[in-house]
Amino acid sequence: MSQRFHLGLKVCVFAITSQALFSSAQIAPPANYDQKLSDVIVNATRSDTPLDQIPLNTTILTKEVLESSPDQTIDQVLKNVPGVFLNDVPYYQKDPTGQSINVRGLGYGRTLVLIDGLPANDAFYGTVQWNQMPLSSIESVEFVRGGVSSLWGNYGMGGVINVNTRTPKNSSQDVTASYGSFGTGNVSASKDLIVSDAMQMRFSADYFSSEGFQNYATISPGSPSNIKNGMGTDTVKNTNVRLQNYFKATPDTNGFFRMGYSTMADLSNNYAIAPNLIQTADVAGGTTTQLDVDKKTQVNVYYQSTNFYKQTANNLSTAPNKPYINANYTDPYTTLGASAQYTHDLKAAGIDQYILGLDARNISASNQTNNLAPSSAVTSVNYAQGQQNFYGLLGQLKSKSNALPVEATLGARVDVWNSQTPTYYNQNTGSAATYQAIPNKSKTQLSPSLGLLYKANRDWDLRGAAYQAFHAPSMNNTLRSYGSAVGGWYLANPNLTPETMTGYEVGTDYRWRGGFAQFTAFNNYINNAITSYKITSANAAFANSLCSASGITGCVPNVGGSGFTNVNYYTNQQNLLSRGIEIQYHHDVNSRWALDGGYSYTRTVLTWSATSDPTNTQVGGVPKNMATAGVTYYPVPQASITTNVRYVGNSWMSTGSLPVPAYAVVGLKANYQINSQASVYASIVNLLNRQYVTFNIASQATAYQAGMPQAITVGARINF
Repeated sequence: MSQRFHLGLKVCVFAITSQALFSSAQIAPPANYDQKLSDVIVNATRSDTPLDQIPLNTTILTKEVLESSPDQTIDQVLKNVPGVFLNDVPYYQKDPTGQSINVRGLGYGRTLVLIDGLPANDAFYGTVQWNQMPLSSIESVEFVRGGVSSLWGNYGMGGVINVNTRTPKNSSQDVTASYGSFGTGNVSASKDLIVSDAMQMRFSADYFSSEGFQNYATISPGSPSNIKNGMGTDTVKNTNVRLQNYFKATPDTNGFFRMGYSTMADLSNNYAIAPNLIQTADVAGGTTTQLDVDKKTQVNVYYQSTNFYKQTANNLSTAPNKPYINANYTDPYTTLGASAQYTHDLKAAGIDQYILGLDARNISASNQTNNLAPSSAVTSVNYAQGQQNFYGLLGQLKSKSNALPVEATLGARVDVWNSQTPTYYNQNTGSAATYQAIPNKSKTQLSPSLGLLYKANRDWDLRGAAYQAFHAPSMNNTLRSYGSAVGGWYLANPNLTPETMTGYEVGTDYRWRGGFAQFTAFNNYINNAITSYKITSANAAFANSLCSASGITGCVPNVGGSGFTNVNYYTNQQNLLSRGIEIQYHHDVNSRWALDGGYSYTRTVLTWSATSDPTNTQVGGVPKNMATAGVTYYPVPQASITTNVRYVGNSWMSTGSLPVPAYAVVGLKANYQINSQASVYASIVNLLNRQYVTFNIASQATAYQAGMPQAITVGARINF
């Protein structure tokens, strides 16, 4: 079985589970697991390589895998994949600014997410708006771990997740609907239209809503002990509308054009009086031209415009202790990007393939914060606007030795980043505005990568990779200051610069007719890691100056008691080390039974910090031990029953403090294919209705979060 190695990506093929082999009317797995490998193409490698030819640490989640999961949102499906750190609270229970993904303990906002090969990370916050990826629209998900900056540039530290949406197949309609606990419902519809051999279109729309569950923990060691007046469950409403058009411009050129619009309105601040609203419109297009049988070019352009309006609430500290809106934020931002790539399957002079590419991206954003008194009067205004520009040039070579079964990939990418903040001021009521002169920032980053794969035999691979990656600060960290007396104040730092990671990994994977087993060990080190720290009483003067510059009413040091203030500041003044192992296993035992398992051990610490954060202590929000196990039973070829258990070990919310106990949660999913056009399903999340606190990153005890309680969902899919 021919194999190829790709720049910046690690070795190891795994995670096509039994569900990945299902057909629409035949649920039971085929007799030969290995025969499916050559049919899967991985687009996240930028070279459209068959899965059985990439010795990379890659997980493929197909449509059938997604439909077999008890979880009903894509983030909750991904949380069960080894190396992923997402807690047991669905995205719609979280503030839109906190919907992200943490891979290998490297921290949130350091993993690139693509939709159909184009960047999808939020331009302002660096987060991932999972509401734009309903399960009904997803065909498959590709997940490649590790430093892929040599391929993709910014956000490539933790890896790349590429969400492939469904494309037109025939002139048919598809309707999916579900309803479950906490008033959680979803309905989606799509229409495929095959205009001609040269034109296919797909229109899709979906609506999701939930009354939400109370996720402030009221159980030990949670807080608060009661729900305050005005606090409600995290209700949410999502809508997505999407038009995709695929065409053949010439006999040698295929193209696409797509446009979409999405909205999300929620109460994730847990106050019924403080809603969030995010609206996003996007448009993208591109072409692929086959210059010869072994040469092609690809050109893509994309544009996205987002407006985010957010309110936060606080409780009066004196009677009558009613909540009030203490701030509102308006964040409009846009992204404009383009890329071009040339691919040549040379297969000569010791080179199998080389790729040359370039890309550019501009992010423009502003933030206006109105800080309010209980009377709703504006007490101060913060305003900042700026832009970041990214330019990248990449090259990649793939080579396979004829003398030895060794494959190598060598490549590098040069990124140029610059940041401009022309306007940054605050103004207190009755005072003149205070402007800050922020110098322009820039950095040129080289991200090389080398990978080697040794084919011991047809089924056994040994592999290793070394890489460098970089990540630029999000504009949320550089432009937006916010906070409250309860949750703490977080102050922007417009002088932040990108961080750099060096890493390596080694591993092996073994495949047989009915499954696979995989092991990977990794070591990643980030210099000048971006994080926030709580200022100590020893730095009270510094905290006072920052609060004064921010203009936030009530932002003052608290130097009593614990000796800490409630002021947090973003800096580059720390280094982070993350190392660990990842194991995954799958086995189609026979036509009736399939087994799955996964385990990760992750040790993530700060090795140096100029702040008060402790070093050589497990950082907050990263459990050392996580494991999953699953069993699928096929009573008849048209039906399946899957049960899984997820174990999360002890962790901290803040580095070395605010402990989170270990927990385990069981899920159950049943599918039945009525005929080739209709199927029904039922799922239960937290089957045993366990009450527990899920892992999280926070600096206050009030931020303990309860994991999702028992939730039952039933649904149906119809294609006609």
